[in-house]
Amino acid sequence: MNKITIYLTQTCGFCHAAKRLLEEIGISYDEIDISSDLEGRGEMMRKSNGMRTVPQIFLNNKHVGGFSELYTLQQSGELEKLLKD
Repeated sequence: MNKITIYLTQTCGFCHAAKRLLEEIGISYDEIDISSDLEGRGEMMRKSNGMRTVPQIFLNNKHVGGFSELYTLQQSGELEKLLKD
């Protein structure tokens, strides 16, 4: 089964937009709130080659990027294809 993980903060508008996009198309995800999880913040930075901004989104531990990249994948139909693999 495919797994999506979103590293986020509760005050981030793009984080909420990413969650809403996934929920609207019926895709479940795990979230890690890095504002209170320093270990999670370090993990996010290691996995994303030093990115500090949120959201950082991963599909099966592969870095997708942020909300803009997720939105582009969804609009192009690529997200659905990736989730089927």
